Amino acid sequence: MSPVNWCPIDKTVLANEQVINGCCWRHLDTPVEKRDLEQWFLKITDYADRLLDDLSLLDGWPEKVRTMQANWIGRSQGVEIDFQIEGFQELLCVYTTRPDTLYGATFMVLAPEHPLVERVTDPARLEDVRAYVERARRETEIERLSTETEKTGVFTGAYAVNPMNGERLPIWVADHALMGYGTGAIMAVPAHDQRDFEFARPYHLPIVEVLAPHAGPHAAARPA
Repeated sequence: MSPVNWCPIDKTVLANEQVINGCCWRHLDTPVEKRDLEQWFLKITDYADRLLDDLSLLDGWPEKVRTMQANWIGRSQGVEIDFQIEGFQELLCVYTTRPDTLYGATFMVLAPEHPLVERVTDPARLEDVRAYVERARRETEIERLSTETEKTGVFTGAYAVNPMNGERLPIWVADHALMGYGTGAIMAVPAHDQRDFEFARPYHLPIVEVLAPHAGPHAAARPA
């Protein structure tokens, strides 16, 4: 199952480019819906290493084209870390390329489409979370990843436990987290990640520096 853009009039799936200001390109007054449909996927990750390594065999191809292809494949090296969720048997698994910043994690972020959102949300906050998820699912992936868009989110009322120091980490839902990257969950380290920093500030979330002094993107700007 995976979310798609759905036109309720044409009853068909739309590409992101066919969604204009949240509406179908053929019916500009008809809001596009997000629906979870069963789909087939090609497991391109099984071939990613070969595709990347064999770029050097493409004689005659401009270097900028090979670089674009390498960036599109986007191989990254990292680890998966499990966080226990307070009051639940399920573990919250995150993928990170920086396990050395684990002590600096101060909150967790779930993609609006993450299957644990409804499960872990406090009943008192469920209405607000559902409204936020519905609003986020109407945005395109391009809009959600834009660096110019203000980072927004909503607290679920649930907490995860940092496996290194036992600290309670509030679990938020935010539209900049995507199910298509990693596990759909983020270990937020605002002292050493620009996106996490921009999210933490307006919500007054802790910013803890754990690497060398001034190593973070805004170490000098962090709260005292």
